[in-house]
Amino acid sequence: IFSKSPRYFGFFSFLFLLIFPPRMSCCGAGGTCGPCGPKAGSCAASPSTTERLASVQNYYGKVLSTSKDLKTSACTASGRPPQYILDALALVPMEVKEKFYGCGNPIPAEIEGLTVLDLGSGSGRDCYVAAKLVGPRGHVIGIDMTDEQLEVARKHAEAYCRETLGYPSNILQFRKGYIEDLRAAEIAPGSVDLVISNCVINLSPDKEAVIREVARVLKEGGELYFGDVYCDRRLGPEVRQHEVLWGECISGALYIEDFIRIARRAGFTDPRVLKKSPIVVKDPALLEILGEAKFFSITYRCFKLSSLETKCEDYGQVAIYKGGILGASHGYDLDDHHHFTKGKPMLVCGNTASMLQETRLSKYFTVQGNRSVHYGLFPCGPVSEPSSSASAGSGDGGCCPGGSCC
Repeated sequence: IFSKSPRYFGFFSFLFLLIFPPRMSCCGAGGTCGPCGPKAGSCAASPSTTERLASVQNYYGKVLSTSKDLKTSACTASGRPPQYILDALALVPMEVKEKFYGCGNPIPAEIEGLTVLDLGSGSGRDCYVAAKLVGPRGHVIGIDMTDEQLEVARKHAEAYCRETLGYPSNILQFRKGYIEDLRAAEIAPGSVDLVISNCVINLSPDKEAVIREVARVLKEGGELYFGDVYCDRRLGPEVRQHEVLWGECISGALYIEDFIRIARRAGFTDPRVLKKSPIVVKDPALLEILGEAKFFSITYRCFKLSSLETKCEDYGQVAIYKGGILGASHGYDLDDHHHFTKGKPMLVCGNTASMLQETRLSKYFTVQGNRSVHYGLFPCGPVSEPSSSASAGSGDGGCCPGGSCC
């Protein structure tokens, strides 16, 4: 749906404020409107879904020229990409890279032969990288609503696959569409192995619809693996209806705990954090509007597994990483608190065992034991910052920092 999302402050932000002053609405926390008129959600003072989409379309299609226009750390908050990403990036056409906006590196290494869907693919940078990683037997689909970005993405696809990568056919496909309605883009149920997205879902006016659609198109054992912007609290209407902050992916940032609730309702029972970085906002005027709210770039991984439980349970299972994953020859990070050293047995909860046994990761792990004997809850580690930490389930099951699961 959306092109990659930059943070765009400073002089250009000032000009944008003059053109699009912030608007207020009676919408409640979380971005949903209350019954403020004849029809719930039809607030006259707030931008409609159509207006919001048009604003984003204009911002990333016409206002921004290249990623050099970025004015904050939000699109670079994830740090240096792993070497396998850097190697793949070196092959991507320069025009594709220059039009890229994002806040992470949401592409796992172990994806050979998979069907990958990129939500809000923009100029296609992450799709091009994924095409290198899935190999000639894989397939990569990008969904975006912005014509200018799609034109760039499509321009180089054929030559990149056939000439640069030496594949017998073009495995890249870019479709115009909205990530809230993947049916319209002809993405069939249970047809995708991996869904990725880079700082896009926060721009959607209906984030829950996006997550539901992802769950619909994923195969059992498939994964949503994505980077986005989150906040340590629910934002007030003066922030959520601010045009510049929305375009910058700040206004649309979900409260971390609200995302976890949405994910679980869609069937992603145990969301896991892989990486988390703070986002720096330096503009004094915008800081005054934001107050004490803190923003983070977070990479989540959410497996579609019917065997996952709402709390991490202890079945006495042990997992051993066998090696073989690109860029993880000596050890592998499942998430921010599960590091598996190659060859070293590690006690895991039932959910972690399922993630390692019932997904594409199974070829790289040996899991000993089953769920025939239950020993109670898996012991938890301390959680120091339940709202803004990297915890995927602080206080409500799921996994916690400190080397153990809740």
